[in-house]
Amino acid sequence: MSPSGGEYVPLDSLQRKQSTSSQSPVDVLASSTSASASAGSGALTPGILTSRLRSPSRNQSNNNNYSNNNNHTDDSDPNPFVLVDHPSVYSAPDYPSSSTSSSSNNRQRRFDPFQHQEDIRQLYRNTTINRPRSMTESTLFRSEEMSLIQLYIPAEVAQPTVAELGELGLVQFRDLNPDVNAFQRAFVSEIRRFDEMERQLRFFTMQIEKVGIYVRPSMPSSHLSRARSRQELDDLGERISEHENRLLQMNNSHETMQRRYLELTELKHVLRESSDFFQEAASHQEDIRNSFDEPEVPLLDRDLETGGAGNQNVGLNLGNVTGVIPRSKMQTFERILWRSLRGNLYMNTAAIDEPVIDPSTDTVVEKNVFIIFAHGREIIAKIKKIAESLGATLYPIDSNAERRRDALQEVERHIDEFNSVLVNTTQTRRLELTRISENLTSWMTIVKKEKATYHTMNHFNYDINRKCLIAEGWCPTNEINTIQAALREVTQRSGSMVSSILNELKTHKEPPTYHKTNKFTSGFQGIVDAYGMAKYREVNPGLFTIISFPFLFAVMFGDVGHGILVLLAALYLCLNERKLASVDGEMFQMVFAGRYIVLLMGAFSLFTGMMYNDIFSRALPWFTSGWHFNVPEDYDGKTTLVAEPTGHIYPFGIDYAWHGTENYLLFTNSYKMKMSVILGVIHMSFGICMVFFNAKFYRKPIDVIGGFIPQMLFMQSLFGYLVIMIIYKWTVNWFETDAAGHAIRNSPPSLLNTMIYMFLSPGSVNAADKLYPGQGFIQGFLVLIAFICIPWMLFLKPYYLKYEHGKARAMGYHQPSEHNVRVSTDSDHTDEAGGAIVAEDHGESSEHEFEFSEELIHQVIHTIDFCLGCISNTASYLRLWALSLAHAQLSEVLWSMTLGMAWGFTGAVGTFMTIVMFTMWFSLTIFILVGMEGLSAFLHALRLHWVEFNNKFYIGTGYAFEPFSFATILSEKDP
Repeated sequence: MSPSGGEYVPLDSLQRKQSTSSQSPVDVLASSTSASASAGSGALTPGILTSRLRSPSRNQSNNNNYSNNNNHTDDSDPNPFVLVDHPSVYSAPDYPSSSTSSSSNNRQRRFDPFQHQEDIRQLYRNTTINRPRSMTESTLFRSEEMSLIQLYIPAEVAQPTVAELGELGLVQFRDLNPDVNAFQRAFVSEIRRFDEMERQLRFFTMQIEKVGIYVRPSMPSSHLSRARSRQELDDLGERISEHENRLLQMNNSHETMQRRYLELTELKHVLRESSDFFQEAASHQEDIRNSFDEPEVPLLDRDLETGGAGNQNVGLNLGNVTGVIPRSKMQTFERILWRSLRGNLYMNTAAIDEPVIDPSTDTVVEKNVFIIFAHGREIIAKIKKIAESLGATLYPIDSNAERRRDALQEVERHIDEFNSVLVNTTQTRRLELTRISENLTSWMTIVKKEKATYHTMNHFNYDINRKCLIAEGWCPTNEINTIQAALREVTQRSGSMVSSILNELKTHKEPPTYHKTNKFTSGFQGIVDAYGMAKYREVNPGLFTIISFPFLFAVMFGDVGHGILVLLAALYLCLNERKLASVDGEMFQMVFAGRYIVLLMGAFSLFTGMMYNDIFSRALPWFTSGWHFNVPEDYDGKTTLVAEPTGHIYPFGIDYAWHGTENYLLFTNSYKMKMSVILGVIHMSFGICMVFFNAKFYRKPIDVIGGFIPQMLFMQSLFGYLVIMIIYKWTVNWFETDAAGHAIRNSPPSLLNTMIYMFLSPGSVNAADKLYPGQGFIQGFLVLIAFICIPWMLFLKPYYLKYEHGKARAMGYHQPSEHNVRVSTDSDHTDEAGGAIVAEDHGESSEHEFEFSEELIHQVIHTIDFCLGCISNTASYLRLWALSLAHAQLSEVLWSMTLGMAWGFTGAVGTFMTIVMFTMWFSLTIFILVGMEGLSAFLHALRLHWVEFNNKFYIGTGYAFEPFSFATILSEKDP
C-alpha cells in the first residue's frame, strides 16, 4: 500500500516472507518483547522485529485500528512475525507524557543489552543442527579455547550478516587492511554519512536536554532492530535532516525574536528611568559646571526638558548617552569614564529588577540602566566608544518628555505582540523537539549499529572474482556452531541463493584471552585484569581471588560490627541492582560494579571479627571463658591480678577474658604476627603450585624440573620450616613443670633469632635456644637444600633450551617453532591438514630467534627476583598484622573518646551526652573505620594479590578478547 494509507511493506520484507516459513531466533525473541512493549504503548515499533499478536493494553483502540488495517494477516500466514513497517517508518510506540514519565519509568524493568545479547546466543545455540562431538568445558580456571575463523560473505548479504554477528558479539574481527589509510577504505563514505547523522542526533540531544523534555528510555524493541536497507537508511537520513533544518530555522527565528524582545525590554526600562534621570539632573544644576572659563555657568541651563533653547543661549552643545550595561561591569565603566573625561560629565544609573535573559547563552544577566550628560561631540563620541567596548547597549532617547511617553507606550505595545509570538514559537519548537524525543533513542541505536557495522566491514577484504567479502577473526571454539546457525539464518531471511562460508583455520598465533564471567565473578576478574591480561589459557588467578581477596581483607578489617555494616550495604546494592544500575556517578558505579566483592568482604570480616572476638572494640562472651580472675573484696584497682585457668578450652576464636587485660596487646600482636606469616607462606606456596599446572598445560617439562621443583623446595626449606616452627611452638606448653616443680623445658626461643642463626651457624643450635631435639642437623640440611636450589634454578633451564635448540639445528631445522603458521585469505595458496586450512604467516613472526645469552640473563634476573622476593614478600604479609592492629586500636580509641566518656555521666546530662556521643561515634565509625580503614585494607589486599601472589606464576602478557558487539557499543556513554 501507499504510505498515505495502510502500511508500507519493504521489498526485502516480502522476499523474506516468501522465502521462509520458519521463525528465526531473533523473530521469536522479538515476539515476546514487542508484545510486552505494545501492552504499555498501544502501538508497534515500526522498522523493527515485532509481533502481530494482540495483547491487552491501555490504548486498546490503537490496537484495534492496527488489527483492522492488517486484516490481510491471518492464521495461515507462514510467518506471523514477518517484518512489517509502519507508514511512519521510524516512528516509535507512544509513551506516557513527560508528566507521568517518571512514575511509569520506575515501574518499567530496565533493559539490559548484555542480557538481550545472551538471550540471542542461547536461542541460536538451541537451533544448532550439528552439535560438536566434544566441547571444551567452560571454567574460570582457564580462559576459553579460541579459534581463528575465516568467513566468505556474499556481497549482497554482507551488511545484514555483519549486523547479525554484532548482535551475537562472539567474533573479534582482524584488520586485513592494516596498510590502507582510513580514508581510502571501501566504506568510508558510509561511515562519514553516519558520522553526520550521529552529529545531528547529538545536536537533537543537546537541544532536548536544554529544554528539559523527557527522552524515552532504551527499550528491547530498539535493540532488536534489524539491519536496515539502503532505502530505509536514506529515508532516515532525509527525515533527520528535515528535522534539523526545521529546528535550525526555529532556533534562528527564536533567537532573533529573543534578541528583539531583549532590546525592547531594555528600551522600556531606559524610557522609564530616563524621566527620573532628567528630573534628578535638573535638580542638581548648580552642581554641574561646563568647561568654559566662567565656572558659574551651569552645564545644564534652566530646564533639561527644553534643553534646546537654553543651550543655544549659552552656545553649549549638550547631549546625553543612554543605554544598558551588565551590572558586573558597572564599576569599571564609572572609573574609566571619570579618568578619561576628568569628571566632565553627569551620570546616573538604576538597576533593572526584571530578569534579563541573554539569547546567546540562555542565562540570566543582571543589568543596569545608565544615562550620561556631557557637552561636546567628541566627548559624546568618546563615551559611546567606552560604553560599547564594555558590552553596553546604547539606546538614543528624546529629551522631550511627551515624546518619551509616546515611545514608551509604543514599546510596551510591541512587547505584548512579541510575547504572544514568542510563546507560539516556543510551543512550536517544543512540539518539534517532543516529536524528535519520541524517536531519538531508536534513531541513535540504528545509527550506532550501522556505523559500527560498516566500520567493521572496512576490516575485510573484497574478492572481485567471487564477489564476496573475506573476513578473519577470533571466536570461542564452543560458539562456532552458534555463529554458523546465525549465518544460515541470515541467508534464509534475505532469500539469498548463496550462503556464507565459515572455515576454521589452524594457526599458532596467540589468540586473545576470553574469560566467561557473570555478574558475580566479573568484579573479581576485573581485579586480575587490572594487573595484566592473562596469557592465552594460562591459569587464571581470578578463580582463587574470589576467596583469597575478601579473606585477606577481612584479616585486616576483622570486626563483627564493622563487618555487619559492610555486609548490609552490600546486600542493599545486590538486592536493588536493577534499580541502582541506572544511577550515574563514577565513584558509585565503581562500588556498584564490585558489589559482590563488598558482600564477601563483609561476610569474611564478620567471620574474622568472631575469631578476634571483637565487635566495635568490645568483647562478646560467646562461650565459657577458660580464665578466671579471683578479685579480692578489698581490691584497690592498682594491684595486678593474674588470671587462673578454669580447665575450659575456648572453642572458637580468642577468649573474651583477654579483653581489657594489660598484656592483651602483647598477646594479640604475637598471635596476629605469626598468623600473618603462616597465611603469607601458604598463599605464596599455592601460587608456586600454579607453575606446575601452567607447565603441564603448555607441555613444558623444563618449567616443572627447572622451575616448580626448585622454587617449592627453596620456599619450603626456609619459610615452610618457619611455619612449622610457629605451629610447633604454639602446641608446646613451655611452662610445664615436673613433680618437684621444676621447669621441664627451657624458655620459649625467639623464632627470629632461630632463623638468623640458621644461616650464621648452620648445623649448630645453642642449648638455651633449642626448640626440639635434632634441630641443628635438620636446619643445616634445609639450608643446604636452599643453596642447591639457587644454581638449579639459575642454569638448568637455559642450558636445556640451548641443548634443544642445537638438537633442532642438527636435524635441519633453523628454528624449533618454524612450523608455526598463520592464515591466509587466498585459498588458492592453502593446503589441507586434518580438514582445516593452513596458511602463511604474512611476515608476522610469533617467536624470536633463540639467543642463549638472553635466556641466561633472563633466568639470572628471575632467580634473583624469586630468592629475594621470598624474603621480602613474606615480610610484606606482615601488613595483615599491622593493619589489623591499627584497626582494632583505632576502634578502641574512638569508643573510649565518645561513648566511653558519655556513659560516665548520669541523669539528664548522661542521656544528652549519650545521644550526642552516639551520633558522633556512629558517624566517625562509618566515615573513618568503615570508609577510610576499609579502603586502606582493600588497597593492601590488592597489593598482596598483585605483587606477592601473582608474580609467583602469572605471566599476564595476553590481550583481551574484544568482540564486535552491539551490546558493548550501545552501552558506551556518548562523550
